[in-house]
Amino acid sequence: MKILRVIAGTDASEGGPIEGIRQITKALTARGHTIEVASLDPVGAPWLAELPFKVHALGSGRDWYLNAPLLQRWLLANARDYDVVVQHGLWNPTGFATWRAMRATRSPYVVYTHGMLDPWFRRAYPLKHVMKQLAWLVADGRLTADARYVLFTTEEERALARQSFWPVRYRERVVKYGTGDIDVTALGRQAQEFRRHFPKIGDKPFLLFLSRIHPKKGCDLLVQGFAEIAKIRPDLQLVFAGPDDGHIQSYLIELATRLGVEDRIHWPGMLRADAKWGAFAACEAFVLPSHQENFGLAVAEAMACGRPVLITNKVNIWREVLACGGGLVENDDLAGVTRLLTAFVNMSATNLAETGKRAREGFLKNFEISYVVDSTLSIFDELVNERRAAVQS
Repeated sequence: MKILRVIAGTDASEGGPIEGIRQITKALTARGHTIEVASLDPVGAPWLAELPFKVHALGSGRDWYLNAPLLQRWLLANARDYDVVVQHGLWNPTGFATWRAMRATRSPYVVYTHGMLDPWFRRAYPLKHVMKQLAWLVADGRLTADARYVLFTTEEERALARQSFWPVRYRERVVKYGTGDIDVTALGRQAQEFRRHFPKIGDKPFLLFLSRIHPKKGCDLLVQGFAEIAKIRPDLQLVFAGPDDGHIQSYLIELATRLGVEDRIHWPGMLRADAKWGAFAACEAFVLPSHQENFGLAVAEAMACGRPVLITNKVNIWREVLACGGGLVENDDLAGVTRLLTAFVNMSATNLAETGKRAREGFLKNFEISYVVDSTLSIFDELVNERRAAVQS
């Protein structure tokens, strides 16, 4: 099967679904499928060479919401060469270009919304929501309505999406999502290397936040909640690993200073490769107090490393976390995050180890990449079979 994925950009430092695409590409390629990507990246962007798939970089420098001329022309010329086209994300120039090209070529496609239909955005940014409702009527609503399926990664995401925009005319499916398993034998070495590279942390125990530093992620709640439990665990540190995407790091440092915990919070920036896995391996638990998270790939990665996860009930895999016993879940407010962290520091070493073990088992059962591939291919096979039947008739 030849699969094309359309995405706004592939630079991992900007976040988004690119890590998930990397992981599933490896698994699909191993099964004999071909994956290519069309994006609005500039030609020759340095990060393109690191990607494990062919990228058609089609940024024109003139792209805006309803106009991505190079991408649209390329899709019109090439879409029929692929068995399935996958549109990743909404509210960017690729969506309207994909819709127009797929409509003209009568090519089958599906859309991953990646949490972009969550009603949290409507509450958090009401004026922007009004503009998005107009965009829904003009472009993104058409993109989703004409797709063979709109794909959601959890039942929670699917249900929430129906509360955001009008009209809802798309056909929806829930598919598994996750990431590849890790080399657990390397975790000890990676943990030691992480601690050597960050001597301020040294051998101290720490909680790990690894994601974009953004208001949506509940970072301010984490700083305040940590200040409360810091009185109970005077040795415990907090690591904020990730890019300052929301430009709030300076505010968070000021907040930590006011609360007297600035010397116990560390900011290593975005971690990659062994440094990332070393952080997971070395931490006592992973924490993500988000206000909105359609999946939370870092949660699955932490579970793969056998680490307990501390999340809110706005991370859409919270039910799976509770069901497997791999972590703790609370509300996404200060009281909830404080309860979450307090429950963690009150866990015994035995309980902490057992929770980590269950997290690993929960990852293998729910989020390991082979299940993702099986679920995804079942939908792609439907599209291919329908296309062949249409040609034969």
